[in-house]
Amino acid sequence: MRRRRVTNAALVSAGAVLLASAAVAVAMPAGAAAAGCSVTYSVSSQWQGGFGANVAITNLGDAVTSWTLTWNYNAGQTVTQAWNTTLTQSGTAVTAKNVSYNGAIATNGTVSFGFNGSWTGSNPDPTTFALNGVGCTGGTEPTPPPTDPPPTTPPPNGPADITVNSATRYQTVDGFGAAQSIWGSAWSTADTQTLVGMGANQLGLSIVRTGLSPESSEWATHVNSLKTAKSYGSNVKILASPWTAPAAWKTNNSRVNGGKLKTDYYDDYANHLNSYVQYMRGQGVPIDVTSVQNEPDWHPDYDSMDWSGTELRTFLRDQGTKVQNTKLMVAEAVNMNYGYTDPTLNDATARNNIGYVGGHLYGTEESGRLRPYSLAEQHNKPVWMTEWNLHAADGGGSNIWGNPANAAVWNETLDDIMRTVHKSMEANWNAYIWWYGKRYYSFIGDGESAFGTVAGAPLKRGYAFSQYAKYVRPGYQRVALTKSSKASPLEVTAYQGDGKITLVILNRSNSAVNNAVIQAPQNVSRAEHYLTSQSANAASQPTSVNGGQATINVGARSISTLVFTL
Repeated sequence: MRRRRVTNAALVSAGAVLLASAAVAVAMPAGAAAAGCSVTYSVSSQWQGGFGANVAITNLGDAVTSWTLTWNYNAGQTVTQAWNTTLTQSGTAVTAKNVSYNGAIATNGTVSFGFNGSWTGSNPDPTTFALNGVGCTGGTEPTPPPTDPPPTTPPPNGPADITVNSATRYQTVDGFGAAQSIWGSAWSTADTQTLVGMGANQLGLSIVRTGLSPESSEWATHVNSLKTAKSYGSNVKILASPWTAPAAWKTNNSRVNGGKLKTDYYDDYANHLNSYVQYMRGQGVPIDVTSVQNEPDWHPDYDSMDWSGTELRTFLRDQGTKVQNTKLMVAEAVNMNYGYTDPTLNDATARNNIGYVGGHLYGTEESGRLRPYSLAEQHNKPVWMTEWNLHAADGGGSNIWGNPANAAVWNETLDDIMRTVHKSMEANWNAYIWWYGKRYYSFIGDGESAFGTVAGAPLKRGYAFSQYAKYVRPGYQRVALTKSSKASPLEVTAYQGDGKITLVILNRSNSAVNNAVIQAPQNVSRAEHYLTSQSANAASQPTSVNGGQATINVGARSISTLVFTL
C-alpha cells in the first residue's frame, strides 16, 4: 500500500529549496549546530499491523560530524527493527543516531536509514522532527500519486503459477545452521538466542556446528552456548567436527600442516571422540552427529589431519562402534569429493557404523558434484553440506557489511549464498551449514569496528538465510511443484511438515512477479508471506487466500517464504 510522503524543512537562509514534496520554510534558532536541515519521512509499504519506512536527512549548510534525529509518534506506532542507524524508542519518543559506517553528514549530502514498525488503528506520519536538538518543523503537503500504482490482486482461484504436488516427495530436511568460532570465544547467551530462536528478529537456525578440540581442557568452552541452543531453539542438532588428533598421535607430531593419524593410535582416537561425546552428554549437551575429520584433503598451517578414503573406511570399520551416543559422519572433504566417502559407503561394516555423509561446498559446484549423491541415497545416508564461506563482496575487507542496503552485499548473498542453498535442496541434500554464524560478513555482527557491524545484531545475510532456516524445520520433507511461464524466473522449492506447506522463493531477476497464484494440494486455513530484499528484512507481506490458493507479489531481487497452514 503506497502512502503519502511527508517532508519537513527548516532553513536559515531565505532561499527556497526544492524538495520531493512541498514544504514551508521555518527559521532556525540562532547559533544552531547545523546551518539547516531537511528531513524526508516516507512509508514505503504498509500491511495489516505493520509498515516499513525510510528517512533521509539532508544538511544544507556546514557539515555535521555526528547526528541525532528525534520525533514522536502519536498513534501507538512501535519500531521493531532498523538499519543504517541506532534507533531507540521510549514511549512515543523515537531517537535515531548515526552509526560508524554512515559517517558525518557532508555538506549538501544525504544520510538515509530505514526501519520496520507495527501499528494499531492508524499509522499517521510524524510531522515534527529535530536534528541535534534543532527543530525541523515545516508545513507539509502530500506528494502526488505514484506513477506506478501498486499491483491489484486478481480474483482468487485463477490459474496457478506455482502448483504444489505433495504426492511426490524427496528428501527429509535435517536443518540449516552455522558454526561457532572453532578457536575463539563462545557465543553469548544472547547471540545464541538470536541465531536459533524463532521470535521476531531471530534467525531460527536448527543446526550448530562446533569444534572438537584435541585438548580435553578446551571442551568446556562452548558448553553453555550449546546448552542454550538445545534448550532455547526448536529441535536443534549439534554437529561436532575435529580438525586434528593430539599431536603425539600423528606422523608429523604436530597439530598443524596435516600429518596422518598413526595406525596404532586408531583406537585412541576413537576413544578420544567417544570421551568428548560422553563429556558433553554429562554437561547436558547431547552431540547428535560427530564427524571423523574436517577436510581430510586439506593440510593448512593450522589444525588439520590427512586421511585417504580407504584409511577413513578402515578406521570406521574397525573402530566406529567405540563412539557411543552419537551418529558418526564421514568425511567433510573440501569439495564433496566422493573419493573420501565412497569406500566407506561400499563397505557394509563401515557403512553401518556411520549415520551421515558430509562435505563442503568449496569447488563442489565447479566439479559437478552439486547434485544428488546417488550412492549415499542408495544406502539411506543423509547428505549434509557442513561448511561454506564466501565474502568476496568486500574486496578484502571494508565496512560495507553493516549497511543492509549495500548492493554488493545483497547481490552476493542472493546470487551466491541463497542460490546454493536452493541448489543443495534440489540436489536432495538434507542440511546446509554455513561457516561462522557470528562474523561481520555472516548472520549476526561481531562488532569489529573496521567492518561496521554491531555485535550480536542480525545482518542482511542472516535475514536471508532465515527464509529457509526459520520456516523449513527439521523433519519437513521436500515435495514436488510445477511452474507456469509467468513464474519461470523464480527458483522455488516446497516442503511439507507440522501441518504446513512452505515454499521458499528466490527471484534473482530484476523484475517483480506480481499477482502470482500459488496452489496448495488442499484448502488452507491461513497463508503468511515473508520477504527479504535489499530494503526489507524478513518483512511480512500481504496475501489473499481463497480455498487452496494464495496470491502474492514476489519482489524483484528478493527471497521470500510462503507458509500455508493446512
